[in-house]
Amino acid sequence: MAAPGISAPPLAPPGLPAHRDANVLRWLAAFTASLIGDAMWFLALSWAATRAGDPGRAGLVLAAGAVPRAVLMLGGGVLADRFGPRRIVIGSDLTRCVVMFAAAALLALTTPGLWALAVIALLFGAVDAVFLPAVGALPPRITGPGQLGRLNGMKGIAVRVGSVAGASLGGTAVATGGPSVAFAAAGTLFAVSLALLAAVRLAPLPPDDLGAEGRAATPWKDLTEGLRYIRRRRVLAALMTVIAVGELGFAGPLNIGLTLLAAERGWGAAGLGWIVSGFGAGAGAASLLLTVRGRLPRAGLAQSCCLGVGAVAVALLAFVPALPAAVAVAAVVGLVAGFSGALCGALLQTVTEGPYLGRVSSVAALFSLGIAPLSFPLTGAAIGAWGARPVFVASAAVAAAGALLGLAAPALRRAELADRS
Repeated sequence: MAAPGISAPPLAPPGLPAHRDANVLRWLAAFTASLIGDAMWFLALSWAATRAGDPGRAGLVLAAGAVPRAVLMLGGGVLADRFGPRRIVIGSDLTRCVVMFAAAALLALTTPGLWALAVIALLFGAVDAVFLPAVGALPPRITGPGQLGRLNGMKGIAVRVGSVAGASLGGTAVATGGPSVAFAAAGTLFAVSLALLAAVRLAPLPPDDLGAEGRAATPWKDLTEGLRYIRRRRVLAALMTVIAVGELGFAGPLNIGLTLLAAERGWGAAGLGWIVSGFGAGAGAASLLLTVRGRLPRAGLAQSCCLGVGAVAVALLAFVPALPAAVAVAAVVGLVAGFSGALCGALLQTVTEGPYLGRVSSVAALFSLGIAPLSFPLTGAAIGAWGARPVFVASAAVAAAGALLGLAAPALRRAELADRS
């Protein structure tokens, strides 16, 4: 249902491809601007933290934002469903603007200690906990069910663009005027995102989906009902299990693991850059192919198969002897992981009823962005003790278990995306 005071004019005609829909393109531009701002502010925070203290304490500052994000993520999903995802996303971007411009002023006028930077990280992590579930709830409200595969492909392209552009623009801003300039530039991008989001139209929920009892429930009852909703629906329950196990297997090797592997093989920072670029190119190709094609048949089966192929490729990464081969394998990992991730998002949005989209998105985000990163220190310590090969193989086995769980679930194996017609 449209929120009071927020109009919900009709969306594009049925059958209009998402990449030709001005409403979708406004959302995509807002999302991309927000992603670039995210990358810029984190780079600026990293630079400021390392200048303000030793590397160990600087690392704690950078990790501080993960704590409120993990703790508050499920609550963010409840807010998105109770007050509407657009209100929450707009409020989040507005808060980001205020925090970024305040941080820019602080760094321009003083030399803040690590405690001040930690506060900034904590505030941003809390905002992320509200922002991410709301973003996940928006796509089904801005396009038709048959375009969700294409929209998630476009979202994947935006993630790649945001990561590359944010890093390069953030580095340039820091080199030109220091972290304060980078924070101010990030705040400006969040303001652009805010303006674009204000112009995005949302489809109203169907009358049967309004759920008068759900609207009157307390937030805690909303949360427990959302968790029961996932458990009762076989496709969602299986898909959440696959996401949780698959992300736990992939997270360590594809983040801290790649850095340690490059150091172990003597490939250095340049070699690491090539491997990461290979992964990014593969993930970008997957997003582009899904954007062009729009839909894959047997999406549930394809998602689990891609996850399984990705697990094999992750294990292979630790055995290839030369850098060019490692780059090629990383591209394969990016390709199949890109397909798997986009299909996960499209399937979640396809099978979830409108009033539960925020809470379902929050659970998925909690597994991928809240819990999976906890494996980083364990992965690093294990590689330090035993080397990259056994750790990469063990992590790949965990990811492969996620794929097998998906293949063993008939409801997920048969799950389809909505037809484009």
